[in-house]
Amino acid sequence: MRICIYGAGAIGGHLGVKLALAGADVTLIARGPHLAAMQANGVTLIEGGETFTAHPRCTDQIAEAGPQDYVIVTLKACSLPAAAPAIAALLGPETTVVAVLNGIPWWYFHALSGPYQGRIVESVDPGGIVSRHLPPERVVGCVVYAAVEVVAPGVIQHLYGERYTLGEPDGTKSPRSVALAEALSHAGFKAPVRPRIRDELWLKLWGNLAFNPISLLTGATLDVIAGEAETRALCRSMMLEGQAIAEALGVRFPIDVDRRIAGAAAVGAHKTSTLQDLERGRPVELDALLGAVVELAGVVGVAVPMCQAILALAKQRARLAGC
Repeated sequence: MRICIYGAGAIGGHLGVKLALAGADVTLIARGPHLAAMQANGVTLIEGGETFTAHPRCTDQIAEAGPQDYVIVTLKACSLPAAAPAIAALLGPETTVVAVLNGIPWWYFHALSGPYQGRIVESVDPGGIVSRHLPPERVVGCVVYAAVEVVAPGVIQHLYGERYTLGEPDGTKSPRSVALAEALSHAGFKAPVRPRIRDELWLKLWGNLAFNPISLLTGATLDVIAGEAETRALCRSMMLEGQAIAEALGVRFPIDVDRRIAGAAAVGAHKTSTLQDLERGRPVELDALLGAVVELAGVVGVAVPMCQAILALAKQRARLAGC
């Protein structure tokens, strides 16, 4: 099985090391000092008190990789429109694209029964550029529950979580999703194939749409945001707005909003990825995490004043920080 991981930072490196050690033919697409270190020394994973090093093919030259069986995209969602043409060069006739992204993905309305089927989500797919290069019919969705960091160029530390939930947009248990799940399981991951991948997507996004932009505005960690009465109430209001959108699109939530907030509080003094990106001067994922949610609110006719207000403030904060 030929697997290319495009955007092999923390999550991509984590996947790449374990898949390579399990025998898959892995190519990592990366750049900068991280790429140089991986080319020189391999990719090192620190996990569970042990250290593992793998030597997959590492490059920034798409032509060196060639067509793949699976292309796993682990970029920030905000980087995908610009990268989509390059990723397309990795696609052969049967290549599957695995979208390991936070937030609302570009394929969201593909094979979704109802009046919105085939609609473009402009916030993450402006002008349909991503869909043109990475057709949604090639996609297997993926929702990640793992915390991983690049602690030095070429060195990945796994903190917690190992679940990569997969699902076809049309809800089928396809041979391609089953084969990928088996490869991931063989590499040591939990990789269930779910029939309702959008439910899984929204369960994670439900918290991110509130916690991430609020963390960007306040600089606070999850325990503070979810634990202090004022910010907890703000999160709850935003999440209830998000829930109304999702349910209008047919999503089912397995838990209530207060349990979801409590789960975030239990994570402890954790900085969201959005806050980490802001502090490091990197582009932040507001469009996928909240911009697309506000866009979908307009599609289904749900009022979301709190989400709109926080989105406006967070975008201004990011602009002022040069992110």
